[in-house]
Order: sequence, then C-alpha cells, then structure tokens
Amino acid sequence: MSRVLLLNSAFAPHKVIAWEHAITMIYTHKVEVIETTDEVIYTSPSTGEIVKMPSVVRLCKPITGMKRAVKFSRVNVFTRDSFRCCYCGSQKRMSELNYDHVLPRHLGGRTVWDNIVAACYPCNSKKSNRTPEQAGMKLLKRPYKPKSLPLVGPRFDPKDIPPEWATWVTSYFQDSEVA
Repeated sequence: MSRVLLLNSAFAPHKVIAWEHAITMIYTHKVEVIETTDEVIYTSPSTGEIVKMPSVVRLCKPITGMKRAVKFSRVNVFTRDSFRCCYCGSQKRMSELNYDHVLPRHLGGRTVWDNIVAACYPCNSKKSNRTPEQAGMKLLKRPYKPKSLPLVGPRFDPKDIPPEWATWVTSYFQDSEVA
C-alpha cells in the first residue's frame, strides 16, 4: 500500500498522502495512527524496530493558515458552478464536464475566472469556438472570481478505496470522483 488517508483533527477526510510522508508525520508527532494494514515497515535496521503500515492517520492539531485567494483550477471552476452546465443547467459528474471559454481564445478570450464556465460535453461541442450569442445559446450563470468556495473534502471512487478507509469516506460517495 502506498497511499494513506489523512483526516483533519475533526476526523473528516482531508487528503491522500504517500505512506512515507505519513511515517514522517507520525515520528514528528503531527498525526496519530487511526487504522493500520497487516503490512509492516522496518523503521531502523540497527534496532530492528518494526511498525504496522498506517492506512488512516489523523492530524493532531486543527488546520490553520492565511486566507488566500481561490486558486484557478478545473475542479474549482466546477465547484463554483455547482457541477452544473452553465448552458443547459444539468448537474453532472466531474468526468462529464469540461470548462468552456465564454469568449473563445481565438477572439481574445483568456483562461481566467471571469471567462470560464463549466459546460457539459454536448453543450461545449454545440457552442464550439463561438460566443454563446453566435451559437444561439443562453449563458445561465455569468462567470466570476469567487472569494471563497465551499469546503469540500477529497472525492473517492468507491471501487478504488482500501477497506480500512471505508468507515471514514462513506459519506463522500454521493457523486464520487477521485480528486
């Protein structure tokens, strides 16, 4: 196993990390081990110390930090638009959405918050490299730069999670995708 589920201090899934990172965090007392696998790790050849492979770890302290601007990314655009196509309004899974330049790039449109919307593949194809007006389509939601996004944990594909994680991620299966 090379992946470890990292929970925040309130036991909610935060992200998936490499097992090596988890071991470092354990020894620096940043996390506590919640679940292990049957695999073992030899931590020191000289002492022969072995530990069980962590599968789920929890941060000892709450996550704090500076408030920053929302990073522009595909998943953040979809989150801002509530995973809905901004042309037909249908809610889709992440794999069924693409992002669309409202003002196409060949007409000077840039890849920025104020020019990108979530679009399903049929609407994106219908609009093609035209403006919504040229394509005879109505934009249901104007793009904007968000000040914040709703707090969303990592997304998981139920077929791709280790059994040790099941207790901690079952509430995240509604519209699952691997983040």
